[in-house]
Amino acid sequence: MQENSSDNNVLDYAAIAISIKAWGKELGFQDIRIADAHADMTAIESGLFKWLSEEYHGDLDYMAKHGTKRTRPAELEPGTQRIISVCMNYTPPNAKNSWDVIRSDDRAFISRYALGRDYHKVVRSRLQKLADRLTAQIGTFQYRVFSDSAPVMEVAWAQKSGLGWRGKHTLLLNRQAGSMFFLGEMYVDLPLPVDEETGNYCGSCTRCIHICPTQAIIAPYRLDARRCISYLTIEMKGNIPEPLRPLIGNRVYGCDDCQLVCPWNKYAQITNENDFHVRNGLDDVSLIDLFSWDQATFDARMAGTPIRRIGYVQWLRNIAVGLGNASYSNDIVRALQGRADDASELVREHVQWALQQQHQKKSASKE
Repeated sequence: MQENSSDNNVLDYAAIAISIKAWGKELGFQDIRIADAHADMTAIESGLFKWLSEEYHGDLDYMAKHGTKRTRPAELEPGTQRIISVCMNYTPPNAKNSWDVIRSDDRAFISRYALGRDYHKVVRSRLQKLADRLTAQIGTFQYRVFSDSAPVMEVAWAQKSGLGWRGKHTLLLNRQAGSMFFLGEMYVDLPLPVDEETGNYCGSCTRCIHICPTQAIIAPYRLDARRCISYLTIEMKGNIPEPLRPLIGNRVYGCDDCQLVCPWNKYAQITNENDFHVRNGLDDVSLIDLFSWDQATFDARMAGTPIRRIGYVQWLRNIAVGLGNASYSNDIVRALQGRADDASELVREHVQWALQQQHQKKSASKE
């Protein structure tokens, strides 16, 4: 955190909060709310530890590393009094309809949040500008900015701040924006006035639960990450469990199904951020084309994107699964055979599985 100000006791915190929200919107955030860092998080904390004890986090070791720091901000950043939560829309303009891509099994579906620049950099940069502007206005104060970058319960704090409510798919929902937005936070030592929480408006709807291809949403508000396609294609580094591979379909980076069926996402807003516009035609590209990229091409085209973080080998692994799930094609078989002797054992294993799937489909078509 930055150094604390000795003049905090003479500041007009209500006016500061109004300014923060106005400046935040000027910087591209669609909404900005403030939560009390000392809010009661007992239920959320116990829910987190129960989830971890049941090992639903899989290989997400970082979820278990920091103990209560996720729910007790002052343990992460001493002196924290308030949490400023922000959201930024990410749906790119003119992107190919998601369902059209998902239903075209020779195309690659990439979660819409990942079609542009890495959001971690964009959101944190804007939050830093907000902190700089506030510093210029009131002098130094303690703060730290985050965007999915530290042990912070983003959805929980956003909910506490009144940005929205946790949907049954575990993502934050907002009545004016659905769930297609990024979250960010700023921990501050300023006793700003806090905003009220909103209600939960999921009602009896269970569309997100029923649509999940792998049935990873095991109950309302409860996710088994080990089955989630986003976990399998992004967070998991080893072999994807074979029983889950056919369920992944052509989703090679993330999965938006639970959001696509959510009624509240009819209010999702197109982003105004050029950084989140589609790059390299990734909203509608063939699996074979992506599989033909060499390491240098991957590095060049994915530079600055979230996809770059998973690395080339994991990218090929995911695409191999997609090719195995596609309808039989001689071109797909040739593409897979071209990597049958890949240097990576991980790639080879998934290529072999994909070839078996293609051969089975060819045999079935002759019966």
